[in-house]
Amino acid sequence: MAPKKSPKKKAVGAVVKTTTKVIQETVQVSVIQTKPKPQQETPQTENNKNGPKDIEIQDVTTPTPTPKKATKTIPTQDTAKKTKKDSAQGATKKRKRSVEGYKRYVYKVLKQVHPDIGISSKAMTIVNNLMTDMFERLADEAARLTKYTKKMTLSSREIQGAVKLVLPGELGKHAVAEGAKAVTNYVQYASGPSKP
Repeated sequence: MAPKKSPKKKAVGAVVKTTTKVIQETVQVSVIQTKPKPQQETPQTENNKNGPKDIEIQDVTTPTPTPKKATKTIPTQDTAKKTKKDSAQGATKKRKRSVEGYKRYVYKVLKQVHPDIGISSKAMTIVNNLMTDMFERLADEAARLTKYTKKMTLSSREIQGAVKLVLPGELGKHAVAEGAKAVTNYVQYASGPSKP
């Protein structure tokens, strides 16, 4: 069985303090009489025709002055368009960052080969995707060749082997020749100007 609870004992001589607060607030109330909307008369409204009228009560309080704060204005569509002078004066605009690719270089080569021919944006996207795919294929094959030789350095020798393996026939031979020419030009430039 559970133990019995003893009844609570009252404290003798306890002092209880009570405080009251009086809050005074002045509210200005104005009463405006409005005309009721005309309704179709029913037997109930005829009886109450001379009865009490609806009145609207508005609570009008005197506004307390608030300190002025610095506010940030949000530009609307009209003010969002700025002229070149406005943007040059300090307003910074975020530019859309272009995704890295080969588009710039493809265009330069196109103008070297055919200066009078252009290329559409869809065609440029396709050529850019082709270049990205070829780069990935060559990099994968070169990494595999580096793994076979058990070296940590991917050199031009591995790239040349990857080009021979990935690109078929004459295309591979032309690519190897262009790559060898590019490497010799780089080595000559890196070593500095030759002294006569």
